[in-house]
Amino acid sequence: MTEQDGQNQTETAQNSPNAGSRPDTEELKRRGPGKDKVSFWQTMVSVVQASFGVQNKKNKQRDFENGSIKAFIAAALIFTVLFVLALLVVVGVVMG
Repeated sequence: MTEQDGQNQTETAQNSPNAGSRPDTEELKRRGPGKDKVSFWQTMVSVVQASFGVQNKKNKQRDFENGSIKAFIAAALIFTVLFVLALLVVVGVVMG
């Protein structure tokens, strides 16, 4: 195998659609910074869906690749507080 053959195989592997799930640096430059960042509302929706077990694979994959752990922890805490408050209101209405 010559050096040229090795380069051709490397280029072919990089250009194939199954080369990997991570985009290459040229694609990242084209997209620009923050293009794939998960928004606050997308994070909240993902937390609500995940808490009820109805989140789809596409969103889960997006969250793991582009989400921030700090944002998900904050969203989970907000959801938990709101959920507990909603339960307290429902119990208060039913018992009162």
